[in-house]
Amino acid sequence: MFFSTLVSAVQGLVPAAVTVDMLVVFALILLSLVLFATEWLPIDVTAIVVMVLLMVLEPWTQITPQEGLSGFASPATITVLAMLILSTGVNRTGIVQLIGRKMANYAGNSQTKQLAATIGVTGPVSGFINNTPVVAILVPVVADLAHKGKTSPSKLLMPLSFASMLGGTLTVIGTSTNILASDIVAQLGRESPGLGLHAFGMFEFTKLGVIVFVVGAVYLMTVGVRLLPKRVPAEDDLVEEYALQEYLADVVVPADSSLIGQTVQEALGNDDLDIDVLQLIRYGEQFLEPLARKEIHENDTLRLRTNRETLERIMRSEGLTFVGGPRSESELHPGEEEPVMVEVVVPSGSFLVGESLASSTFRQRYDANVLAFRTRGKVVRDRFEDIDIRVGDTLLVQAPPDSLTRLVQNEDFIVAHEFDDTDYRTEKTPFAVAIIAGVVALPAFNVLPIVVSALGGVVAMILTGVLKPNELYKSVEWNVIFLLAGVIPLGVALQQTGAAALLGDAVASTATFLPAIGVLWVFYLATGLLTSVISNNASVVLMIPVAASAAQSIGANAFAFVLAVTFAASTAFMTPVGYQTNLFVYGPGGYTFSDFLRVGAPLQLLLSVVTVAGIAFFWGVGA
Repeated sequence: MFFSTLVSAVQGLVPAAVTVDMLVVFALILLSLVLFATEWLPIDVTAIVVMVLLMVLEPWTQITPQEGLSGFASPATITVLAMLILSTGVNRTGIVQLIGRKMANYAGNSQTKQLAATIGVTGPVSGFINNTPVVAILVPVVADLAHKGKTSPSKLLMPLSFASMLGGTLTVIGTSTNILASDIVAQLGRESPGLGLHAFGMFEFTKLGVIVFVVGAVYLMTVGVRLLPKRVPAEDDLVEEYALQEYLADVVVPADSSLIGQTVQEALGNDDLDIDVLQLIRYGEQFLEPLARKEIHENDTLRLRTNRETLERIMRSEGLTFVGGPRSESELHPGEEEPVMVEVVVPSGSFLVGESLASSTFRQRYDANVLAFRTRGKVVRDRFEDIDIRVGDTLLVQAPPDSLTRLVQNEDFIVAHEFDDTDYRTEKTPFAVAIIAGVVALPAFNVLPIVVSALGGVVAMILTGVLKPNELYKSVEWNVIFLLAGVIPLGVALQQTGAAALLGDAVASTATFLPAIGVLWVFYLATGLLTSVISNNASVVLMIPVAASAAQSIGANAFAFVLAVTFAASTAFMTPVGYQTNLFVYGPGGYTFSDFLRVGAPLQLLLSVVTVAGIAFFWGVGA
């Protein structure tokens, strides 16, 4: 009753061309934009919230429960789900890692060759395998390539992410964005036959994608590499990179210390102290995790992670003797090794997202210590146990070899260091390659729709043993699926309430002083800016209906306009949060927010001109 009264009051205040239904949809779009940009809620939860509100406000949004839930049955959602499973199957064979190793052998110590190999491998592969898992696989490969070749990983990891986005424009299955855009365009074509829209063919925009990829690659090899910083040292020294010299210390327990006879947990497990015992050395024997129940003896050496103030306090109170910090390899005794440290990136779908290190019991679960925490470009070295973890955050972890193996094999993490003992199903490689070729070829020759071909590929991977049945559900990034299912009804509401037509007419008014190709360029820039702060999938849902309506208003080629939106949403270079692959390299590359803007903004502007010109040349703009 209250909401109806409020709507009636608002109705008298708006122009006749703007209906209350449109205002309600615009309010929901504004809410989604704010939530996407602030990450107050995970993006998939935001999408579901918007979907529920669309159904609750059905009298104004015109979204019935059937339409609200239609995103779960959308061919785009099912196709993306299938492609994620297929990508996992390819990953299980180790073929991408094998290509990465050959890339390393080719590159050697030449930074130019390293960069060329990174771009040359990542781009084409990302055209046929979803680019998100490609980057997840290649982050440790490229990081190790950089260190072995005495190059800063910062010079290669951002190009890795950018190359994956550029490669995603080569085919319709390169990114989930392309698949979703194709489905939306097909739906618009069915509803408005006069627009001349149809689903994208497998290689329909490959010719433009090749041009975009080549131009982007040349930029990264020439201008981009000069703009990229050297945030991470070329030497593989994580202690130096994270500036932990002041936070790691070895202390000896003297005979008169009150710690003797206590367990590590009893002696130093007080949360108020913010001390982690990382290692216990006794007569040359080293003990790592689990240490909580180890009893402290006289002359034990303890490796501590704490700040200088807390260290001095505990040394005074317990009579501990400081004997140094982390040692280099030349300072180690024969047979002695420093504990292994690795960076662990938190991908989307990880159980750690939204949790803290304390609430997730990470240390107890993996017998691993976190030495530092990198979030959104900022390194935190103390008091990080209660910080909420977000996608792309990086943990500097120290753990024994068996714990590291568990981390490598767990899809909740991306370990930014390659391990040789990872078990791949190399004997299944021919099956995986043949299945992917079939998935691509059948839709390309109009034998089967993409969704049927992709699902058939999943079945084939199970039957041939490339994937095991229990790996199907683990292969899916469910947050991506719920995001797609949640935002698709928002695009339907834009169409059905006339909000898309209203926005399209507003943008079309620029045609009074801009040619049609200028209006097309405006849409590319607007989509690029929008994708910089919200999900790329949400961008195409919001912008494609508006672009199609604007094209119709000025008598332009609607296909050209939706293609510009699709390319702009698939190439979000300006911020680390604009595309998931940027978040994967954010921590291991040691980047700051401004690094992406400095390198990505000129590339985005360059590609806006190249893409719009290419669309006009190949498909024409009209009007």
